[in-house]
Amino acid sequence: MAPQARFRLEPATVRRLLGLAVLLLWEVLPRAGLIPALFLPPLTETLGALVHHAGEYAHHLLFSLYAIGIAMGVACGIGIGAGLLVGSVAPLRQSVQPVASGLYAVPLVILYPLFTAWFGIGPQSKIVFASLYGLLPCFLGTMAGVQTIDRHYITVARSLRASRLQLLTRVLLPAAIPTVLSAFRIGGALVIVGIVVAEMLTSTEGIGYLITRNRTLLNSPRVFAGILLVVALVIGFDALVRLLERRTRHWRFSTRSADAVA
Repeated sequence: MAPQARFRLEPATVRRLLGLAVLLLWEVLPRAGLIPALFLPPLTETLGALVHHAGEYAHHLLFSLYAIGIAMGVACGIGIGAGLLVGSVAPLRQSVQPVASGLYAVPLVILYPLFTAWFGIGPQSKIVFASLYGLLPCFLGTMAGVQTIDRHYITVARSLRASRLQLLTRVLLPAAIPTVLSAFRIGGALVIVGIVVAEMLTSTEGIGYLITRNRTLLNSPRVFAGILLVVALVIGFDALVRLLERRTRHWRFSTRSADAVA
């Protein structure tokens, strides 16, 4: 007897089915009275609030995107650049890495009142806060990526008299790109979270402000409409990183754990 074929769903199909199940439960459970609508309004009411107030949400979304764009450029640009530089110098890496790891363990949200005291309650404090929130993961992840690079690449680059800048941009960055993009994914997501949290604490504009204002008014559909926009931002950012991973696939060198540069 021939063995029976095993039925197996593709991971993408499983994800779609799970997403569909969550959306269905979101609509059915409040309608059935199993969850109070104040705690979780039906999905259709949430989408209705989003559509009905689309102009207001668009205005505040643009404000949040402006802050997110600047903060992400600062956090990921400085974090990745500094991670490549510090990670390529062994004595400097050994001194800085423990300090950065310790700072990463500190919940920066408790320091946000200091940022408002230093930079005011405008967008500056939120941008600085979110930049620091996302910088450390990018910095630490990039340093870790540099340490996985095969030392032979460094030796060949030095034998060709490559400058420090050429070594960083043409050898270390392409070789460490998988880890760098993973760090970028984490750091960028934290930047989005940092901006929204800061807007929820002290702001008169932004998606976080809308969430807080409507929560105070007990307008649950509009609260969850704002949450949906934040989720959409994170999902869109993750899709962008996946696209970058596909586009930079040809950059990836084989890696082997070693001290990359002395």
